[in-house]
Amino acid sequence: MIIGKYLRQNEIVYNMENKPVIIALAEDNAINRNTFLQKINVLHDYKLSFIAKNGHECLEELKGLPFNALPQIIFMDIEMPELDGIQTIALAKSLYPQIHFIVLTVFDDDEKIFDAIKAGASGYLLKHESAAALEDAIINVLKYQGAPMSPAIARKALQLLSRSGGSAETKAETNLPAAITEREKEILQQMVNGWDAKRIASALNLSVLTVRKHIANIYEKLHVNSKAQVISLAHKNNWV
Repeated sequence: MIIGKYLRQNEIVYNMENKPVIIALAEDNAINRNTFLQKINVLHDYKLSFIAKNGHECLEELKGLPFNALPQIIFMDIEMPELDGIQTIALAKSLYPQIHFIVLTVFDDDEKIFDAIKAGASGYLLKHESAAALEDAIINVLKYQGAPMSPAIARKALQLLSRSGGSAETKAETNLPAAITEREKEILQQMVNGWDAKRIASALNLSVLTVRKHIANIYEKLHVNSKAQVISLAHKNNWV
């Protein structure tokens, strides 16, 4: 993937530190992808690293990038096939904590607002927001460590806090990706307990080869490369 391949040809842009801000998008709807591109193309100081059509594609794109080419901000849709935006944010924040995620959605659903925030989203915007609003959100996050929200979302968040007595404490929990099977959940639990493939196979009456295949599937579905990363994700997302 070529960084900035969607930028206008020969255009050199810089942010306040004389470096282009690298952004990316995860969005399954073609019309929404094109609309986002139109908005970004009227702005300056940005490079679009990639556009993913779902959460799995987003994580695979990130896995293939060197550290210094990772996006600083990813705009994330919520409702996507295979792996939704909230699950993608939770997984990606565990693997790439330096990346900021701004949710772009048509929903102002109470549950989704807090689920996204719990997963690690830095901001929450409605998709009809203007190009200027997108730029303001980027500056808010990167320069001021803010949490930009569309006015309708901000009002909803305040109402939710008011109903909960002003407490913003929530359990930082994100469900396992739906692609993880019940058998894989059992094996993941034992991996977190420190068991090796041989011991797991004995406990579950499976062959060692079968267990290793399940472990390989877990790695692929969680977009990780090691047992240590699996354990880290499980603890951070309260899967065990």
